[in-house]
Amino acid sequence: MRSENPPPDLGMLIGRLMRAIQEELFERLAEQGHPDVRPRHGSVLAHLGPYGARATDLAERSGQHKQIVGTIVDELVRLGYVRREPDPADRRAKLVVLTDHGRDEVARARAILAAMERRHEQALGGAAYVDFKEMLQQVTERQRAWRDHGDHPRAAPD
Repeated sequence: MRSENPPPDLGMLIGRLMRAIQEELFERLAEQGHPDVRPRHGSVLAHLGPYGARATDLAERSGQHKQIVGTIVDELVRLGYVRREPDPADRRAKLVVLTDHGRDEVARARAILAAMERRHEQALGGAAYVDFKEMLQQVTERQRAWRDHGDHPRAAPD
């Protein structure tokens, strides 16, 4: 008797998608001169604008703890992707700022991700891909606010 595997749940699907995106992204980045960058570095690199950001802001944007962001920033400083500089708005604070090497990595990562998106859009069709992304965004937002939607035992009425 053959057992049928149930279809993958949302967590499994999203996890598989994330790993597949990361595998392609970081393999291509390595081929393009950035062999040291790792998925964990994305929680900093993906959230840095042209003028930098404070570690506390990076933690908030990425959803990571400030201590984890600090450790990642330390790694990226050692690897030459970012530097710390005084914040002109508050000399007591530090900004994390991309170096030239970091700007190159971010530009290449964005180009690689854009190519992946174009590939999927072509495969699914433009309207279907737009709908997919919109629905995925809605599911993501709803999941992030799960306590507010009554889906949490503490949110249920007594």
